[in-house]
Amino acid sequence: MIESDLLRHIYSRTADLSRFGQVVVGPGDDCAVLRAPSGDHLLLTVDQVVEGRHFEAIADPSKARVLDGIGRKAIARSISDIAAMGGTPTATLATACLPPGFPQTSADELFDRMHAWALHWGAPLIGGDIAMGPDLGNSAKPPLLLTTTVLGVPHAGRGPVLRSTAQVGDELWVTGRLGNSFASGRHLSFEPRVAEARWLCSRAGAEPTAMIDLSDGLGRDADRIARASQVRIEIDARLLPLHPDCTDRRRGVSDGEDYELLFTASPGSLAEGASINAVPLTRIGRIVAGPAGAVIRTDTGLLDASGLGWDHADPRP
Repeated sequence: MIESDLLRHIYSRTADLSRFGQVVVGPGDDCAVLRAPSGDHLLLTVDQVVEGRHFEAIADPSKARVLDGIGRKAIARSISDIAAMGGTPTATLATACLPPGFPQTSADELFDRMHAWALHWGAPLIGGDIAMGPDLGNSAKPPLLLTTTVLGVPHAGRGPVLRSTAQVGDELWVTGRLGNSFASGRHLSFEPRVAEARWLCSRAGAEPTAMIDLSDGLGRDADRIARASQVRIEIDARLLPLHPDCTDRRRGVSDGEDYELLFTASPGSLAEGASINAVPLTRIGRIVAGPAGAVIRTDTGLLDASGLGWDHADPRP
């Protein structure tokens, strides 16, 4: 199975939601946007983490540090989606499917850590569901599965920031640094860029025209903005802000799990070398007229960026 093909199938089946007046934005963005009876907009997103795919198989479930990282990531992935829409998280729901024999003390610790991290980001854990996976006998042990749904509210002045509103002439910017997130362990300790997104949305003339969080790799996620906005994105490989332990630019755009914000902004609205709360902002490209999609300009020519990323149906290298 190819994740991107399944997503296209889902989007095609849910494209016409016009008869549901409460649905402002459906599948295809970082969050769904609903209109409450009061007229206010709500953000909703859901993500999951799967043992052996989003984190390494648990060798010892009694280790609190390991459970803290897993619980943190389970919450942070959905918080990052709220940030990508320029929103503020407000509440969390969580479900878990625990493998047979998972110790009670470890389950307690895991949910304590999820509760603590949800409070940390201002989105208390308000409910959910727990199930025990099937005992498969001599077969391989079922993985631990965690799913989190986070509710939020858009920025009061800017409103929801979508993937589909980039304009020709915009600049392409990214927060933080990229690359080697999974191998380094940063995928368990990243900080969702909620404050940075709020700052961007509050600046007159500099608010993002479009935005996404980098979960599947810069190349693939940039292509998602480009196709949603029906524009062409050109990324300059020489400008990529890589972590010191990532020396391969191709890995930097394709590893995924960075959870930085990739956004477009009006030309000249942000100064070179700008930062927010010591998090650097780097201009890495531009939006131009042309066939919808993202390309990366290298010393040897242009590369199609759409395949440079991680598909969640693939095992980690």
